[in-house]
Amino acid sequence: MMNRQFPGTKSCRIARLGAWTFLAVGAALIASWSVAAEPQAGAKAKGPAAAKPAAKQAEALPRGVRADKDIPYVPGDDKAQRLDLYLPEPAAETPLPLIVCIHGGGWRGGSKAWCPMLYMVGRGYAVASVEYRFSQQAVFPAQIQDCQAAIRWLRANSQKYHFDPQRIGVIGASAGGHLVALLGTAGGKQSFAPIGGNDDQSDRVQAVCDYYGPTDFSTVMQQAADDPNVKNIFQFNTPSDPYSGLIGVNLGSDQQKSDAVSPVHYVSQDNPPILILHGTHDALVPYAQSTELVAALKAKGVDVLLQTLPGSGHGGPAFGKPALAALVTNFFDRHLKGADVKIELAPEAELAVPPAQPSPK
Repeated sequence: MMNRQFPGTKSCRIARLGAWTFLAVGAALIASWSVAAEPQAGAKAKGPAAAKPAAKQAEALPRGVRADKDIPYVPGDDKAQRLDLYLPEPAAETPLPLIVCIHGGGWRGGSKAWCPMLYMVGRGYAVASVEYRFSQQAVFPAQIQDCQAAIRWLRANSQKYHFDPQRIGVIGASAGGHLVALLGTAGGKQSFAPIGGNDDQSDRVQAVCDYYGPTDFSTVMQQAADDPNVKNIFQFNTPSDPYSGLIGVNLGSDQQKSDAVSPVHYVSQDNPPILILHGTHDALVPYAQSTELVAALKAKGVDVLLQTLPGSGHGGPAFGKPALAALVTNFFDRHLKGADVKIELAPEAELAVPPAQPSPK
């Protein structure tokens, strides 16, 4: 998702679009992000430079938005440890809340250059898009260490870029959904050795939006086998399996590693509000992964919402409905801006689509 703008702050003089236009554009971008979040099973993973949508977005930066690209958040020359910032031009009069995007791609592909929340700059936000090391380069916990380092770097540089270090939200799809969920549940717990400096800064976030991210590596194989709606397309514990590829061992062979990578393992009552969106016919991440996390969060009294999309798979057109763009926008407006808005789940009947038919064996 990328976009133009929605009239909001005096300092963000981007092309004026009506509210419904904003929602339609935002929804379309969310849908495109959802569809592109993961490579197909068995497909050869491509690095950030190979992401096709990236160049198009770089050429189409909306008027009133400036971009600072490829900023290292860890000292050194590793291009995987860089981020992009999107800020209003001219600058806002007061520090802005920040939304941080974490891309998907099976922890082995994707690119920060495709930033689906760009349109939120026009609604009075700063937006960051973070790159991280892929599992071919370094197995877990490298990915969450990078994401936490990026959060600490952003806080350390918040005055320079004029955003509020106490109002940071994160959003991601698929592998990115897993990482933002982990940022939410493990934040502040010092569960992973910090890298990159800025150790005086917190890695906690204030709001999490997770699109169908894996949540428990201990249960994913059984949930996939038990799912009556869909046959998971991955052959677990083979070279094409991104799950075992992330942790470097077969699923089920090392409980400690399975716990360490699983957001559900870190759930506690001080977790931030979390919004989850997931299709019931997801063939890459079982829908039960999200219901399991929701149950754990609710048991601890955490503010959590699950938007179910009947019939949808791992992304798809229903994720582009304007009602879902409004849901995500209201979620961040309420929790990062303190706006007096209702966060209402869309009626499932309005989102239902015919399930995709599995490919013949």
